[in-house]
Amino acid sequence: MENITPDQWQAIVNKKLNFPPELIAAIQEDNSILVGSLLSTGDGIICQLDESEDRLWREALNLSIRMGNEDTFSALMLGVKFDFRQIYEALLVAVDTNQPRVVKRLLDRLDQEKGNKMDVRSFSMAIFDHSIDDSQFAPGVTPLTLACQKDLYDIVTMLTKKGHAIPLPHSVSCTCLECRNGRQYDLLKFSLSRINTYRGMASRAYLSITTEDAMLSAFRLSRELRKLSKKEPEFKPQYLSLEELCQEFAVEMLAMCRNQSEVTTILNICDDDNEDELDEQTFEERIPTLSRLRLAVNYNQKLFVSHPICQQVLSSIWCGNIPGWRGSKTVWKLTVSLGIFFTMPLLCMIYWVAPKSKIGKTLKIPVIKFLLHSASYLWFIITLLAESIFMELYRNEFASRQQNILYNSLHMIWVVGFFWSECKNVWAEGLRGYIVDWSNILDMIVLGMYLASFGLRVLIMAIGHFVCQDQNLVEKCAYFTQTVRDEWWQEDPQLISEILFAVTSMLSFTRLAYILPAHESLGTLQISIGIMIDDMMRFMFLLMIIGTAFLCGLNNIYVPYATSPHLGRFNETFNFLFWTMFGASNQGYVDMPDFVLAQFVGRVLYGVFTLVIVIILLNMLIAMITNSFQKIEDDADVEWKFARSKLYLSYFREGSTIPVPFNLVPSPKALFYLLRGFFCCCNQKKTPDYPPIASVSNSTMNNSGEAGMDRVSYRLQVVKALVQRYIEAARREFGEATRKDVGNRITELNKGVGRLHSAMKQLHQNLQNSKSFGSKSDGGNFLGKYIKGAKNKFKNFDKNEAMGNSPDLLRVNLHLIWGVEEGKKEGKTEMIPEVFTEKNTPTNNRESSPDISTESHSGQEFLVRETESTCTQGTVEENTNIM
Repeated sequence: MENITPDQWQAIVNKKLNFPPELIAAIQEDNSILVGSLLSTGDGIICQLDESEDRLWREALNLSIRMGNEDTFSALMLGVKFDFRQIYEALLVAVDTNQPRVVKRLLDRLDQEKGNKMDVRSFSMAIFDHSIDDSQFAPGVTPLTLACQKDLYDIVTMLTKKGHAIPLPHSVSCTCLECRNGRQYDLLKFSLSRINTYRGMASRAYLSITTEDAMLSAFRLSRELRKLSKKEPEFKPQYLSLEELCQEFAVEMLAMCRNQSEVTTILNICDDDNEDELDEQTFEERIPTLSRLRLAVNYNQKLFVSHPICQQVLSSIWCGNIPGWRGSKTVWKLTVSLGIFFTMPLLCMIYWVAPKSKIGKTLKIPVIKFLLHSASYLWFIITLLAESIFMELYRNEFASRQQNILYNSLHMIWVVGFFWSECKNVWAEGLRGYIVDWSNILDMIVLGMYLASFGLRVLIMAIGHFVCQDQNLVEKCAYFTQTVRDEWWQEDPQLISEILFAVTSMLSFTRLAYILPAHESLGTLQISIGIMIDDMMRFMFLLMIIGTAFLCGLNNIYVPYATSPHLGRFNETFNFLFWTMFGASNQGYVDMPDFVLAQFVGRVLYGVFTLVIVIILLNMLIAMITNSFQKIEDDADVEWKFARSKLYLSYFREGSTIPVPFNLVPSPKALFYLLRGFFCCCNQKKTPDYPPIASVSNSTMNNSGEAGMDRVSYRLQVVKALVQRYIEAARREFGEATRKDVGNRITELNKGVGRLHSAMKQLHQNLQNSKSFGSKSDGGNFLGKYIKGAKNKFKNFDKNEAMGNSPDLLRVNLHLIWGVEEGKKEGKTEMIPEVFTEKNTPTNNRESSPDISTESHSGQEFLVRETESTCTQGTVEENTNIM
């Protein structure tokens, strides 16, 4: 085929070849001579095919590939000119059976046809071809996606080098011409093609071979698949399974790290990192930024974040140079916490004066910083409690217009400090990164309500002051300065201010849940409560619909009647139904003895309401909450570690060492940094000396041992090393699984049976036609010597039961090939079947998966595989006659 000239290709345009009926049987028998004769036309030109017999030719080519008959496959490829669609399906079969050599030959044929400007359509457009509807492969499955799904690393590498790629599917709502045509042509094919494309992209082989940063690609693809599971709920299980596969791949990549330097490099990689220097990836406190770990938290990669490697890094940074903190007892930790709580003002003053002192450096440790901020918030809570008690003691003064704004505004010092701290967080994280966390939004709402409450009280005082300056506004002056509470308007600013303060005081206590993830048991409960609140919000929507329906029905029944004082008005009816859910209402409210029909309908509606709300919906809510709690408990370790990691990372950021409200005072350190930023913009940094990586060759080093201009960055070296280790580990694992796979053994037996059947026919023909043997008895004696010579190879063979064969059946099969060794000794190799010759021994002819490191089969194992299934091909009787 390689020697065919362009003129010969043009000469076959009008030449057609009908499908020979004996071709399938010849391929099954691995009779390459017969296959060649059936396809031979005598002129040496490759034959065109009849389009009406397209399916038969495809089956013939696919069968030769599946049976592993390389000779018949070569005969087909040399004697027949297959078109793109037939080669396309054959390529899928070769990938499915993991035959890299066949894949390479098919790819070469495709390249030849493309070079001759044949009508070759892209693989991505194959879904528009009706001729592949009866194919065994799903729509949208290309050779690359199939190889990726099976994690065939060498075939994936081969295909990518040939220019094959998996294009990223368009958005679900895309309205481009290609997507519109795909949906209109066949919606099911279009959807299945998208799913199969994502299956290929989410495979370990594709992520590790085709991407420069496999871990980052896995993160992004995982987030995209999670979004698609919500946009396409009909394929939600498939998308979630692929999303989980991406998370597992990232975790397995992380597990390939061998030293702390590689771990630090991987966890500090940024998205736009071109030449990552570790010195540039640390804060002033020498705490790594952990950019990749923060990205994993933002992408909700719980398995990655909760991995022991990540948790070990976080815990070591969290404790800093206080190693005894992790293993210390709870009593000692409480003692230290109480000491920080009572000495917080003094510690803040020391840090303000001497941030570089020993105490100042100790306060920068994340765990101490956490205790400082927690102590500050506890003092804020105590201040709120004290103000509430003070308001109760001086009730009359606070109930009038004569209250002093300074008496209950001490908490505003903390509020302003919290507001300034949140502004710094927005500046550091960016607005988008800040609003991603719902707790930040809740903080801003609470702070806004505090500021609004304080602002309304200031407004009352300002209005009273300015109104009283005008002699024409005496009544308003009296209202804002002298009126009692009973005469105030319902929308009075002071009333609204008091309500806002009450609500924000309650929400401030709930903010204490933020520190609960630091403890395992409390953190798990806090996560469970959050999930339960989410369930209740969804339940409230359903409850609102049903409750409104019964509210309208009962209210409309009792509106025309004035005899019922508790029903007939929306407010009264709502209160009645609301407290009915808790069993705190009087059932006699629905009775109207003078109006029997209205009373009967009212009782029926009330009974149905009680049945639906109290018995069904409330029990459903309990079941939902129980289910959510059980889900958290089943995966409590991962959920708690993920929540704790977010808490840890929030204290790893540079600055914010001094807690509220002391952060309002500008420190000398801040002034120094401000001046240094203006006058000392350039800082020379020493290039770090990175340790060598064993998995990456130093091919970029020059003769002097120094890195050349094309030196690969240390980050890329680490990533490539991890990918290389991962692929090697995957190959070893796949190899072990393959050797234990009974299905692969059966496939090998089927191939061996076909070769043995053809070889024994050839032996039978040689025995009859050979002149070197005078009679059949000589042939029988020849085979007897074969039997005697090979007998010793199967004395300890004990696999007959494992393969489902009885000892008698195995004994009959062994008679077919015993004596091969004796025949070789006597030099009668012309009578030895082709399957037993030197070129077909297991060592030289094995075509195991290039993706696994398999061992050579021994001679006896090969012979047994050649004979295990001989009876199924009907060769026992035939060869017995020979003997």
